[in-house]
Amino acid sequence: MTEDKTLISAQDVLTYLRTHPKFLMTHPEACEFLTPPKSGAGRNVADFQNFMIQRLKADKERVLETTQAIVENARSNMNNQQRIHNVVLRLLEAQSFEEFIVIITMDLSAMLDTDISVLVVESSGADIPHIHTPGIRVVPEGTIDRWMNGKNTLLQSDISGIEAIYGGGATLVASQALLRVDISKNTPPAILAFGSRDPMMFQDGQGTDMVSFLARVVERCFRTWLNLPA
Repeated sequence: MTEDKTLISAQDVLTYLRTHPKFLMTHPEACEFLTPPKSGAGRNVADFQNFMIQRLKADKERVLETTQAIVENARSNMNNQQRIHNVVLRLLEAQSFEEFIVIITMDLSAMLDTDISVLVVESSGADIPHIHTPGIRVVPEGTIDRWMNGKNTLLQSDISGIEAIYGGGATLVASQALLRVDISKNTPPAILAFGSRDPMMFQDGQGTDMVSFLARVVERCFRTWLNLPA
C-alpha cells in the first residue's frame, strides 16, 4: 500500500499568498519561520524587512516594560517588608499594655502608610482583660466570623468603610485589610483592621505573607502582656 503525498511547490505558496494578501496580518507567527533577504530591490521586500524590524522593536519594548514592572514590584515588596520589620520592632519596644495598644491604633497606620488602624474584638466585654482600653473596638458575638467568611486575611478595594470598625473615620475608608488575630484559645475572635482612603491600596489577590506575619506577632505580644495561653 503506497502513501499518497501531496507536494507543495514554491509556486503554490506564492499563488496562495497572492490570493491571500493579509495572511501575515492574521498569522504574524509565520514570520518566525522565515529568513528575510539581506537586501532587495523590490518595494515589497523592503516592506517585509521593515515589518520584521518593527516586530523586533515591539518585542523589545514589551521585554523592557515587563522588566520594569518586575523591578518596581520587587522594590515595592522590599519597601513593604522593611515597613513590617519596623512595626514589629516598635511593638516589641512597648513598655506597657496600654502603650502596646496605642502603637497598634496610632503608630501602625503612619508606619504602614495607611489612614487608620483599629483592633476589633468580638466580645461581651468580659472575656479579655482590659477589653475597654481606649483604642479597642468591641463588636457583638458572631460579627467577625461573618465579616471574615472563613478567611484569615481579607483585602478589599473600592468599598465604603464600616462604622463598627472605624467609628467616625469610616467615611475616609475606601479600601481595607482585615487580619484575623487569634489571641488565645480562651478568648473570642479579634481582627486587626487597616483602612485607606486610596480605593486600590488593598486589593484581592495581593500578597499577604507580610501582613499575616504581623498578625502572628500581635497575637504573641497579646499573650505575653496578658499572660494568656496559646
